[in-house]
Formats: sequence, C-alpha cells, structure tokens
Amino acid sequence: MAKRTLYGTVIVTYRCNARCNMCDCYKYPTKPDEEITLDVIAKLPEMAFTNITGGEPFVRQDIPEIVRELYKKSDRIVISTNGYFTDRIIALCREFPQVGIRISIEGLKETNDAIRGIPDGFNRGYNTLKTLVEMGHPDVGFGMTVQDMNSQDLIPLYNISDELGMEFATATLHNSFYFRKTDNKINDRRKVAESFAKLINELLKSNSPKKWFRAYFNHGLINYIYGNKRLLPCDMSANAFFIDPFCDVIPCNGMEQKAVMGNLRELSWEALWNSEQATSVRRCTAECDRNCWMIGSASPAMHKYIWVPGFWVIKHKFLKGGKYLLKENKFIQ
Repeated sequence: MAKRTLYGTVIVTYRCNARCNMCDCYKYPTKPDEEITLDVIAKLPEMAFTNITGGEPFVRQDIPEIVRELYKKSDRIVISTNGYFTDRIIALCREFPQVGIRISIEGLKETNDAIRGIPDGFNRGYNTLKTLVEMGHPDVGFGMTVQDMNSQDLIPLYNISDELGMEFATATLHNSFYFRKTDNKINDRRKVAESFAKLINELLKSNSPKKWFRAYFNHGLINYIYGNKRLLPCDMSANAFFIDPFCDVIPCNGMEQKAVMGNLRELSWEALWNSEQATSVRRCTAECDRNCWMIGSASPAMHKYIWVPGFWVIKHKFLKGGKYLLKENKFIQ
C-alpha cells in the first residue's frame, strides 16, 4: 500500500458554545442540516493525518460516526475541542483509544474564563484532561492561543502539561475569514515574544526530540508576531487541505477571503483535486503573502523541509547548549 502523505482538516461545524475574544465564528453558526455529512466524509482521500475541528466539534452528536469513517482512510486523527462536553469526549476516547484530543485552554482559571467566555470553562477543560490522563489515554494535550491577556500564563500552563505528561500546543492571534476577525492584534510584542522564548528554553531542556521541534515551531511564532516572512514555504493546497462544514475544499484557514478548490458534495475527490479551479487556487496560495504560522500549515512544511528545523534543533540543543536568546532574531529591537 502506498504511503499516505496528505494532511487534512475537517471543520465539522461553525456552531460553538464558547465566546472567545480572538474568534467570532460563534456569531455565524452553521445550521445542523447544512453541515458536512458522513457520505461526503466517505469521499475524502487517504490521509496521513486528519484534524477534526470547528466551531466546537462535540456540539455534533455524530462525532463517533465521523471518527469511525475517517479511521478508514487516515493514519492518525486529532480532535481540537474546548473540553466542555466531558462525557462525550470520554465516551469517544473509550471507543477510539488511539484518537488524539487537544483541549484549548487560554490561561489559568481567571484568564481562561475571561478569554473563552464559558462559565467554569477552565475547570471543565482541565477536569476533562485529568480524566483522560487517569484513563491512560495515550494521545492527549492542550493548546493555548497566546496574546497580551494571557502570555504570563504560558509557562505555568506548560508546567501543568509537563507534570501530566501531555502534549502542549501553542498558537498566536491570526485574522482570517475562518476566525471572522480583522482586528486581532498583539500590542506588546516584546512581552509576548519573551514568554515564547522562555517556553522555547523549557522545551530545549527536555530529553524529547518532539519537544525540540516544538521549540522551533514556537520560534516561528515569534517570527510571525514581528510580521516577518514565514520560516518555511507554505504548500497548503498541494500536500494539505481543509474542508469546511459546507463541503467546500479550501487550502487553509488563514486567508483573508475563502478560496474554494471545489465542493465535495458535487464532485468526486479526484475530479475536485485535479480540477482547473483547484489549480487556480494553488496559484493563489503560492503567491499568498500573509505569512501565517499555524500548526495546520507549519507541521506539513516542517515534515517536508525537515532539514531546516533539524539544523535549528542541532544548533540550539547541542551547539548552543540548549539555550535560545531573543537577541538572535535581528527583527527584535
């Protein structure tokens, strides 16, 4: 069997129970009867990795059926969630013990609940995480979108993840059609960059090669915050794609306007992926100057151009003794 190489993200809904300050998707919810269905999901191609996201994916009652269908064609599945629907998440993980769960937590209790707008959101998310760890679930972690309001909580949250032995994913503010935002902005770039630098040094201290490469990813977030060119080329729409709740296949979730390669309700995957419309979108993607640095586009690039992060890891972990300094970046004043 040929090796699967595609990275796919399935946005199953734009409905969400959170009211995050950096995402207005909840203001424009999809209707349940217009969201992507199992028969369309069955038309997706074989993938090395699939992310299920939203909105809040667990708003959908048929997430187990979606996961079951995707496991027919994907080597690995990770679901991004706010962790609120604990019972549904635990039940899913009992049925699919290999599925990855990433819970968004935006800071310690007060900060998280202010940013996410979910009553008792921190406790709900954290208790879901703890329950999964106590179950011995092998692929669990949480993610944080770092901004002015919560950068001081970055290291404390990383320490919690380290103590629990789980993955810790990071992001920062972006504006796009997906987030329905145009005014997300970091005001104190130096302060936020210093928080990321502390995290990079913590990651470099570890004995985990995966964390060393996570350090490189966070270095890329500092680069993005300062408005610089991406550290790696963006190959979205060539080796990775998103599909939204309306079944539109799109290159990514970072563009200002949605660029549609085709609709999977109307076409087979082969016809869509090889269409002139898809070719036209790929040309637009190649010329895109937004320089986004989100895990959905950065991770495939890091795998494809592995020697670039690999050299950075060798340099910082071994040649520099596990030390990363902000002043290495010429763009930081």
